[in-house]
Amino acid sequence: MKKILIIFLFLSCVDTYAQDTYQIPDIKEVEQKISKLPQHPRLLFNDQDVSRLSKQLKQNPLMEKLHHSILSECDALLSVPPVERIQIGRRLLDKSRECLRRVFFLSYAYRMTGQDIYFKRAEKELLAVSSFSDWNPSHFLDVAEMTMAVAIGYDWLYKDLSKESRNKIQQAILKLGIEPSLDKKNNSFLTASNNWNQVCNAGMVFGALAIAENDPKLAANIVHRSTATVPKSAGSYAPDGAYPEGYGYWEYGTSFNVLLISVLEKALGTDFRLSALPGFMQSGGFLQSMIGPQYKVHNWGDSGGNAGVSPAMFWYASKLKDPSLIWMDKKLLEKGGTESTNNRILPSLLIWGADLDLKKVSPPASTVWVGQGASPVGLMRTSWTDDQAFFVGFKAGSASVSHAHMDVGSFVIDALGERWAMDFGMQNYNSLESKGVDLWGRAQDAQRWRVFRYNNKVHNTLTINDELHRVNGYAKIDVWSEKPENMFVISDLSAVFEGQAKAIRRGVAVLERNHVVVRDEISAPDDKPITVRWNMLTPAKVDIVDKNTVKLSQNGKTMFLQFSGDSQLRIKTWPTTGPMDYDAPNPGTIMVGFETLIPAGEKRALTAVFSEMKDRKSESAALDKWKGN
Repeated sequence: MKKILIIFLFLSCVDTYAQDTYQIPDIKEVEQKISKLPQHPRLLFNDQDVSRLSKQLKQNPLMEKLHHSILSECDALLSVPPVERIQIGRRLLDKSRECLRRVFFLSYAYRMTGQDIYFKRAEKELLAVSSFSDWNPSHFLDVAEMTMAVAIGYDWLYKDLSKESRNKIQQAILKLGIEPSLDKKNNSFLTASNNWNQVCNAGMVFGALAIAENDPKLAANIVHRSTATVPKSAGSYAPDGAYPEGYGYWEYGTSFNVLLISVLEKALGTDFRLSALPGFMQSGGFLQSMIGPQYKVHNWGDSGGNAGVSPAMFWYASKLKDPSLIWMDKKLLEKGGTESTNNRILPSLLIWGADLDLKKVSPPASTVWVGQGASPVGLMRTSWTDDQAFFVGFKAGSASVSHAHMDVGSFVIDALGERWAMDFGMQNYNSLESKGVDLWGRAQDAQRWRVFRYNNKVHNTLTINDELHRVNGYAKIDVWSEKPENMFVISDLSAVFEGQAKAIRRGVAVLERNHVVVRDEISAPDDKPITVRWNMLTPAKVDIVDKNTVKLSQNGKTMFLQFSGDSQLRIKTWPTTGPMDYDAPNPGTIMVGFETLIPAGEKRALTAVFSEMKDRKSESAALDKWKGN
């Protein structure tokens, strides 16, 4: 119980630490800044920025290609009718996001080309959504993204909008966007520690700054409110940049946090020190390191599996004067990422990256990235330049974190250009909610853990006696090594198995740049034996070669898993078909691993070696003898 108490204190203190180290600006300071607000356009991209970007594009072919991709998408939008107010389940979010994409793209195209066709199409979109009955305040993300969309269009097109259009759009920002955020039944995002806080505050600040001249006091209050509440969410990056909700929600929460900081800096000349919150500026390293050689991400939690070009990374690279942060983004652009026009904030990449010389982008110096916080990770690779390199991602943390799964101790493995150990990631929320699944509970007996993809039995971790992990258990990265020939992480997972095992530690290593070792040291309770299940999810064809060896094959490539341990192992495979009618299908995948019995009061070491060699002899020393940095 003492360990559990320490875990609770750690998780609850992360936000408190960030807020205690952050000085909320005085409202008078904010009001003074608002009183000196520049004329339109003032959000992100003023007229001087347009001139600068136009010149920079001529010197940067890759950026210019992206610019033309945006214009081509705008041409395709000219004949498409505006979005309609069609709600799916509890969300209008897909319509808000599409509106943001369209308005951001079309307004950008008009600013950069001066072509009236883009202005008229953007205005048409703005007037259509401004006529909606509401922007669905019961799910406030919908309001936030719609408000940001309409604010950008209003500000960027302001000089050419008719008085009638201005009035209608301005009233929509106020009545459908900002005012609903003042109602307590809609603004729980103010106390949230997840992406809702970042996205909703960003949307409201964009709206407030866009129409600030109509009510400067209201604008100041909205900006001040964001500086007082965003640290609760942005504090989650402490101490070193690992984002608690994983890759996909980093792209969401952090991108909108960066949009918030950027719009404050452009309009008011300051971000009120929001970017100085602990870990925030280090988080670009987290995102880049989550991407494997084939652009598949370490997709733990509610995350998709494939990387995309990230505009926010261009902000980080520019701010930190570290072009290596966009090494993976540059490669994505080169392989066709310029076609990623489904990214609704894509024009911001060009705005933030205008001064970056992509010809001078070099790979990161380190091949290991370790972060702690609420969801600690260890990310290791043998090369940034070889697309056949080994890549291993290890996940610690807790299932109690927003959007988390029961995946503590899990890992992914890439090698030879393939993903061998994988994670399913999220299941579409509406597919579960529409069938009555209470998806958002995080208690030990929550229905969330009955969803096949979300519990420990389908993740690359351990299961004891067929039981679920302890939701409130927490594990950090205890020891790690960044030595190229001996990269590893070690984590004490004992709290995640509270009441199931006396102690469990896991080490995951990439050795000699050519094989992976996973070692578990498990102590059974004094009063009962335990059955341990070691599991790995894979898209490969699985052949059990002998009592210790598994052959994995995919796309003409072969790898081997060799198991060993102090107790008898029973190698097994398990299907990936969920037991409930709401579980998503998982074709082309299988689980492989073993089960073993550990007698009461005894300790066992279990090792798995992943390699191209069938009979790889690898170091299997006790974890205490693994030498970290």
